[in-house]
Amino acid sequence: MRNRGPAARIAVIPGDGIGAEVTPQAVKVLKAVTLAARRPIEFVEFDWGADKYLREGVTLPPGAVEMLSDEFDAILFGALGDPRVPSNQHAADILLGLRFKLDLYVNARPVELLADRFTPLRDRTEKDIRFMVFRENTEGLYVGVGGFFKKGTADEIAVQEDVNSRKGVERIIRYAFEYARRNGLKRVCMSDKSNAMTFAHDLWQRVFKEVRTEYTDIDSRHLYIDTLAMEVVRDPSQFDVIVTCNLFGDIISDLGAQLAGGLGLAPSGNIHPGKTSLFEPVHGSAPNIAGKGIANPLGSVLASAMMLDFLEWRKEADALRGAVRAALRENCVTPDLGGNKRTEEVGDWLAKKAESLHTTRS
Repeated sequence: MRNRGPAARIAVIPGDGIGAEVTPQAVKVLKAVTLAARRPIEFVEFDWGADKYLREGVTLPPGAVEMLSDEFDAILFGALGDPRVPSNQHAADILLGLRFKLDLYVNARPVELLADRFTPLRDRTEKDIRFMVFRENTEGLYVGVGGFFKKGTADEIAVQEDVNSRKGVERIIRYAFEYARRNGLKRVCMSDKSNAMTFAHDLWQRVFKEVRTEYTDIDSRHLYIDTLAMEVVRDPSQFDVIVTCNLFGDIISDLGAQLAGGLGLAPSGNIHPGKTSLFEPVHGSAPNIAGKGIANPLGSVLASAMMLDFLEWRKEADALRGAVRAALRENCVTPDLGGNKRTEEVGDWLAKKAESLHTTRS
């Protein structure tokens, strides 16, 4: 990770709905722990979202991608989606635009049970549910290649192309193995559907077989995606690292998040090693609860911890995760997790706890 100056510069995009409520709480916690650590950090907020789009017709302003790439170390993202924009065009332009234009080819989704009571699996504990999903983030069915023929008629045909490049497949598979080796993990599972997708996922098969020969210290195996989904539910403890394509990674990581307590506790990183990367909670903008002060900020705080890991500020990242664990243990949480705290109350509590944990451990 490169730092562009004496202070880490973080672009903050709260977005829509509860994104605008939880993101300030994450920033509050970040400020508390970095102040305690005497880490110089600067936050610059951008108002990109539905309001700006409806007011000005602007999604990503001209030059935004270059500015973020040149002037910022990381991006803290909230959520996008607003019923006033039924097409969600602004969300696609901003979030998918940043993923593709910044070439954030790694979508990292940690699946970690932070408190036993939150898993729907019987007799499973925190030690049983802890693995990382790496989703290829810039190719596959999400690139928007396709079209309609005879749209709106009885003979309509819709085509969506699945795009996979040798470069794209190899770099995400290699990233998964390197992550496992760097973190002392011993198991990598690649998942595809090559028995049905005989062209696109044949490429995944061939690249995986080649790359795995360079990592003989790691136990590597392949599972079809339907088998993987069953096995994750049956026995999640058998997995350390999972790597798969864009669509399958989207689905399997949400399944994993549900096993670990739901999307409110799920962070993610959109990463290009050594370049400006984006971190966000997985939950959406939840317009049905926006403005009520009950949105859960824990996913945003956990995403902030991933951002600190990316900045190589490990102690500060651990303090954030420790604060979240403590909040769950002491039931200082919002109603969705069985508590009675408001969003801002949880943010205040986490800020004090993270500062205390960092001070104690330093």
